[in-house]
Amino acid sequence: MEATTLNPTQMHLLKLFSFNNSEEFASEVQMVLTRYFMKQLDEEADRLWDAGILNQATLDAIRKTDLHAQLN
Repeated sequence: MEATTLNPTQMHLLKLFSFNNSEEFASEVQMVLTRYFMKQLDEEADRLWDAGILNQATLDAIRKTDLHAQLN
């Protein structure tokens, strides 16, 4: 089996979790990360909308697309 090298973000998270391993702390970290990535997604969607790349027709088409089927 090939060894996997962790990236700096993964190493930082491992160090962070080594200090407090409670379920409450894990939930709090999960919420912080979720909010961060939701904000990033919202900002990118706004940028695409403002640039005319994303519009209601595109959103309607995405809504009708089975995105899971495209992963295979």
